[in-house]
Order: sequence, then structure tokens, then C-alpha cells
Amino acid sequence: MNYILPILGVLLSFAFVYTAKPKKKEHFKLLLAFSGAFLLALTIFELLPQVYSASDTKTIGVYIMCGILLQIFLEFFSKGAEHGHVHLSDTTTDFPWLLFASLSLHSLLEGLPIHSNHTIVYGILIHKIPIAIILSIFLLGSKLKPVYAILFILFFSAMTPLGTFIAANVQSISEYIIPLNALVIGVFLHISTVILFESSEGHKFNLRKLVVIILGIVIAYFL
Repeated sequence: MNYILPILGVLLSFAFVYTAKPKKKEHFKLLLAFSGAFLLALTIFELLPQVYSASDTKTIGVYIMCGILLQIFLEFFSKGAEHGHVHLSDTTTDFPWLLFASLSLHSLLEGLPIHSNHTIVYGILIHKIPIAIILSIFLLGSKLKPVYAILFILFFSAMTPLGTFIAANVQSISEYIIPLNALVIGVFLHISTVILFESSEGHKFNLRKLVVIILGIVIAYFL
């Protein structure tokens, strides 16, 4: 399931967009807010205690900060697609290589902690669904050839399981899995908090978003 769920989440999201043809990403803001809260809570409840119990506290903190900086760097190329922002020109017909490369590296890193902490796969799955939906809306609504959109989604869906496979089978990687997991924690912390901050438009109180955020935290606690 650790390999199958991330792939299914992305492919079924693409199939949903292809068949239902939703036009606006705003319809998925509640789902995005839920995913941000769920991923953040799982990171705090599951991954943080694991890495801090296995290594020096200050060193782990350095890796977490490096993960935050790495995600900020990746977003220069992805333009924030990891938390629901996709900017493709309506007229471009070229494959978006920078977007693909940054999202693929992000997804590859996401897969690393799954091997040592199986619960985190649910957080990644819930995170991927709204992102894959929003990404699919833009890919299918752009001037890209449909085959490019399909290839993008296929390779994107395979990156997280590839990261899990590498962590499980490549000895040189598995030896450094604790600092790598700490790096991924930094990535998760940045993405999830950005999603939560952006979900409160103009810092106005929104009861529905507050409810789904609390729901995401509570469900993550009991997993």
C-alpha cells in the first residue's frame, strides 16, 4: 500500500478532472486546508519524535531548517505548485520542465520517510489529492498536448513510490535516513504552514475552514 496509494491518489485525481472537467481550483480550498492540517499534524505527531529520539537535537534542527530552505528554493521553479499554485501560460505548448523537475524532486523526497514510518503515507496521500486535482486542471486547460499532460501526471505519480523504494533498498541512502527524514520534515513544515496561512483569506475568520483544519488534526492524532 505504501507504493500504491500515492500513485492511485494522483491518477484518480487526474481521471476525476478529465471526466468531471472542474474549471476552478477555488472549489478545492477546503480540501487543501484539510490536507495542510493533516500533513502538519502527522509530521508533528509521527516524524518529529522519531528523528529527535534517534539523533542529536541541534543537528536535527539544522537538517529541518535546510529542508525549509530547500523547499523555498524549489518553489522558485514550481511557483508554489506544491501548495496549490500552478502558473502555466495559456499559449505555451512546450513541456514545463522546470515545474516537472521541482515537483518530481519534491515528490521523491516525500517518499523517503514512508519506509520507516508507514502512517505518513496517509498524510502524503491526502496532500497529493488536491494538488494533483489543481495541477490537472491547469495541465488539461492549457495548450499543452494531452500526451504531455498524461506523461507529466504518470511520472509525477511514480516519484513518491520511487523515493520509498530508494529508502528501502539503497544502502547508501538508508544509512542516512534520519537526517534525510529531518530534511523532509522541513519540507512538510513549510508546505503545510503555507497552505494553512493561505487558507485564511485576508486573515478573516472562516468557520468551515476552521472545522476542517481541526478535523485534520484530530484524525491525524488518532491514526
